[in-house]
Amino acid sequence: NTLDRVLEEKIEELKEQKLFRELTVLENAQGPRVVINGKEVINLSSNNYLGLATHPKMIDEAIKATRELGVGSGAVRTIAGTLKIHQELEEKLAEFKHTEAALVFQSGFTCNMGVIEPLLTKEDVIISDELNHASIIDGIRLSKAARKIFKHSDMESLDEKLKESQDFRLKLIVTDGVFSMDGDIARLPEIVELAEKNDAFIMVDDAHSSGVLGSNGRGSVDHFNLNGRVDIQVGTLSKAIGVLGGYIAGSKKLISLLKHRSRPFLFSTSHPPGVAAANIAAIDVLLNEPELIETLWNNAKHLKKGLNQLGFDTGKSETPITPVIVGSGALAMQFSDELLSEGVFCTGIGFPTVPQDKSRVRTMVTAAHTKEDLDIAIDTFARVGKRLGLI
Repeated sequence: NTLDRVLEEKIEELKEQKLFRELTVLENAQGPRVVINGKEVINLSSNNYLGLATHPKMIDEAIKATRELGVGSGAVRTIAGTLKIHQELEEKLAEFKHTEAALVFQSGFTCNMGVIEPLLTKEDVIISDELNHASIIDGIRLSKAARKIFKHSDMESLDEKLKESQDFRLKLIVTDGVFSMDGDIARLPEIVELAEKNDAFIMVDDAHSSGVLGSNGRGSVDHFNLNGRVDIQVGTLSKAIGVLGGYIAGSKKLISLLKHRSRPFLFSTSHPPGVAAANIAAIDVLLNEPELIETLWNNAKHLKKGLNQLGFDTGKSETPITPVIVGSGALAMQFSDELLSEGVFCTGIGFPTVPQDKSRVRTMVTAAHTKEDLDIAIDTFARVGKRLGLI
């Protein structure tokens, strides 16, 4: 039938471009080394920045809450699905982020789907960095507001878009805090100055900054000492925090409106109690074990230095996200496959996630890696890179 034919064509197209991939299945817990196809390999692909996915305190709290409160919450938040533990998590997040209030969602993706549309109408404009995450792009698509794209981290371009937007009621500037493919940090101090000068407000997606930047991992706003000057902070609970979900932090008025108008919040069952409990425990770990963040950064510097000394192009990374840019998508996938066959799991990324000629393998280092893990990985990159003529 027609559907089968169209599906087949799309799959064939992916195969021709050498971009068709089966899912990689891990056969043990998420960690610095994982088992794939029965073989232990060094894992440079996960967002588990601080190793919290297997932190004993968090596992204990998740089990305890599950025994006491069950495996599911049983309803959406606005009907019967708000348990006391959900409220505790949100209060703890707001305090941690130095904001008046916070609201938890099922994922970082649903935060971005649920925050823009309730706020803006066709009288308003969204001004977005061209390299913002897919979830921000999809969130913008749901809004009736006008949209403008500024060149990546280019303040002249942002200033120009703001000047073009003087006639709109609300002007929202949206940026990632850390950009997920290149690992560079948004120029927030300059963005804040431009916003304040032009009566605009700001939304920052801290998916890759939560638990990574700022004091105790509070994120990019805290990193630049801009607490109180950024209106909306979005973050995930499923990367450095190690569990599942996302949050929006901001004013009490913002959170109050979202509780009434944000569709992913209104129409999704709330987190299982064990997930909420593990997230609460994660904030305690960030407050009590800040040395994990220091280890993460030391490991990131060690791996980056090793890759750069070999002559690999790591782009403009300033964070533990370190891309190794190789060119074509097919070459990135081959590089990824050969690294895996030699014991290093490092995902290949091609178009449309990144431009055609900027395909890469993206290394994600964690606090759980040992120096030995990283040295083995660097040696493997050297061997495979030379074989493929990349260095």
